[in-house]
Parts: sequence; structure tokens; C-alpha cells
Amino acid sequence: MRRRASARVAGFALAGLLTLVLPGCSVSEDQEVELGRRNAEQVDAQLPVVRDPVASNYVQALGTSIARTTERSDLDWRFRIIDSRQVNAFALPGGFIYVNRGLIERAEGLDELAGVLAHEVGHVVLRHSVHQIEKQNKTGVAVELGCRLTNLCNSDVARAAIQVGGAALFARYSRHDEAEADSEAVRLVVNAGIDPTGIPTMFRRLLEERRTSPLGIEAFFASHPLEEDRIVATEHEIAAVPPSALRGLRRDDPSYQAFKAHLAWLPRAPEPEPNAVSP
Repeated sequence: MRRRASARVAGFALAGLLTLVLPGCSVSEDQEVELGRRNAEQVDAQLPVVRDPVASNYVQALGTSIARTTERSDLDWRFRIIDSRQVNAFALPGGFIYVNRGLIERAEGLDELAGVLAHEVGHVVLRHSVHQIEKQNKTGVAVELGCRLTNLCNSDVARAAIQVGGAALFARYSRHDEAEADSEAVRLVVNAGIDPTGIPTMFRRLLEERRTSPLGIEAFFASHPLEEDRIVATEHEIAAVPPSALRGLRRDDPSYQAFKAHLAWLPRAPEPEPNAVSP
């Protein structure tokens, strides 16, 4: 069942992209928001979004506290949890951010989850997915993106990414995009009063898990290239922050641990069978 739902999400993304983008060479902010909104509606309808108000309100509040420090604070930012053990987080254009339950479970402190959300916010602020769409359009191969989306549905690794939403709209981020989003994330969490060291801490945990137990984490690395040099670069970004700006920043708090305990208490959505055939 989930395979068919995933294909519908990808297909809708293609339809929306071709409708909104093919007529011109650039994407306006209104088009960006509309494209994100259309695809967010499909994600919300087809993927197991956590509806529990305590859990969803916490992530929305944390994400909003970060997004309001950006120059795009006027966007109607939405933060959602997808009820999947898979480790992933992704951003749709226009301010729609999704983080998987499996990733939250690995974030031991507030600073680690905040770093993940800030990274995805950074992708939206810097319009990385929009630039990918514009690049495809300007080179005259926008239709090729549709073919790549269709092919993703037939790829085992990418299908896993689609199942949790990460490849529903755009392909793997470039290393340059990731570096920019990391740098933006450091700035944003500091501005939100949160310790940025949670960013490289979380990266190292995920990198170690890929080495020792990669099952369940493939989708994250399919769309977010991560190696040791990227972690070191983030640590250098943090080292460049004036010490006075780092004093008193939060690493964790009781409300975050209460949120995690509440999330652990919630029943899980059934995971899709890898080779299940949709009726």
C-alpha cells in the first residue's frame, strides 16, 4: 500500500513541478510556496504523519523558534513528524519541514534535534530545491527530472527515501548545498539560543550508525551526503562563533525529554513491507 502512496506523492510532485515551472525560467516565491503546499498536502495524506497534538505541537514550536530568526520568517512554516523508524528529515519548498520519528529517537538532546531542523530550514532559506528546479528548467531538461522521479520509484534505495518523503520532490543535495545548510544551521540555532555543538554530535552518531548498522538509515544518506570532512567543517564554523555568543546556550531541557518520552509512548504506524504489492 505504501509503495502506491509513495508513487502518487512522486507523481504529484512531477505534475506540480511541470505545471508551475515549465512556463518560465525562474521560480517566484509565490510559485515556490504553492509547489510546497501542493506536495505537503500529498505527504500529509499519503504518509503516516503523527497527529498527536502534544508531539506535533512540540516540533512545530521548536521549528518555529528557529525559523523566525531567518530572513524568511514571513513564510507559513510547518513542521511535521513522520511516523517511520527510518532515519530522515526533508524540506519542501516554501517552508514545509518533515522529520522522521526514527531520527528524533536518535537525537539525545534538544540541541541535536534543533540542529536537524535548522539544517532543513537552511535549505528552504537558501532555496536549494528551487535552484535545482530552475537549473533543470534553464538547461532544457525539466522533463528529465520527471524521468528521474519515475525511475526513483523503481530503485530500492531511492524507494526507501520516497517512502519517508525525502526524494518526493528533488534529488540528492550537492555537497555545496549541504555545506551551506550546515553553516546556516549553526547561525540559526545560536540565534535561537541553542548550543550548535549538537549539529556535529548528531552527524557523528549517524555516520557511526551507517558504518555499524546501516539498515534504516539509507534514506538519510541518499539525500544528504555526509562524510567526516563535512563534520569537521561544521566544527570549524562553530569555533568561529564568538565565545560570548555561545555562553548560556541550551543543550537540553526537561521539556525535550518529556516530548521524547511522550513520543516513545505513542503507538507506531505499521512499517511498509519491502516487497509488498499494492492491491
